Amino acid sequence: MNILIIGGGGVVGQKLAQTLAKSGTLNGKAISKITLADINNPPSIEAPFDIECQVCDIADPASVQKTIHKDTDVIYLLAAIVSAHAEEDFELGMNINLFGTYNVLERCRALRTKPVVVFSSSIAIYGGEIPDPLGDHTYPNPQTSYGGQKAMGEILINDYSRKGFIDGRAFRLPTISVRPGKPNRAASSFMSSILREPLNGQEAICPVDPDFLHYYLSPRKCVENLIKGAELTAESLGMNRVMQMPGRTWSIGQMIDAMTTVAGSEPAKLIKWDSQPEIKRIVLGWKFDIHAERATSLGLSADASFEDNIRYYIEDDQPTSV
Repeated sequence: MNILIIGGGGVVGQKLAQTLAKSGTLNGKAISKITLADINNPPSIEAPFDIECQVCDIADPASVQKTIHKDTDVIYLLAAIVSAHAEEDFELGMNINLFGTYNVLERCRALRTKPVVVFSSSIAIYGGEIPDPLGDHTYPNPQTSYGGQKAMGEILINDYSRKGFIDGRAFRLPTISVRPGKPNRAASSFMSSILREPLNGQEAICPVDPDFLHYYLSPRKCVENLIKGAELTAESLGMNRVMQMPGRTWSIGQMIDAMTTVAGSEPAKLIKWDSQPEIKRIVLGWKFDIHAERATSLGLSADASFEDNIRYYIEDDQPTSV
């Protein structure tokens, strides 16, 4: 089985590849090759099979053509211009998040091989005047360009699957926390940095109030769900290939309390509170009472507690020098 991870240089793409390399199988079949593709040449990983790393600009159809081949069995489409960046640069967000998705799907259609395509959507498709609770069949009403682009990608996944061009499935990812590395240009980036940096002995800024509620999932559990998602049968998915990935809702205060429970009282002292209206405008448009009954019934799951999210970061990603 040949697997392509577009966005393979990112946090989730790298963790997904590493987890697949350890298991050596997907859907009961031996993995023979994983290709990691990204806008910049992604880091390689260790594996008992072939690993290929290459540059791919999904906004360029010719680049996509060089990346997706007839022997590609599963495609994880994780690449995206994140929320605040897509809001600042509308054209770039459209080129990557919408037309890039279209280019990938068109390449699959041209090959006529019907690969499994796992598309990472987002809870940013929710928002506006929609009553809680939200779930798999809630009408998308995004309040950001990023959310709109992801919602359009979901429609494409459904239609290309209906036509038999791909075997698609799209998952609306919760905010993934605690992410390793450095802050990015996502409006939600602080939801990791206010925990990651203090755990590493560094100061962090929180731009929202302690009672701000949001829907979260750990990187470890996200990868587990993406693997299970690729293994779902077309019959179990039916006519709607889009669903909410499970997560849990916590307030910023509860997240900090969880960090204190696991790591003691010192990290929380490094958090500085500084309201940032532009960030608040974006994230307050993301509804939080989200339910994922369909994915749960199909075997995907959320973290048991936010203490687990903190523990997973310490076990998997915290620098050894801390």
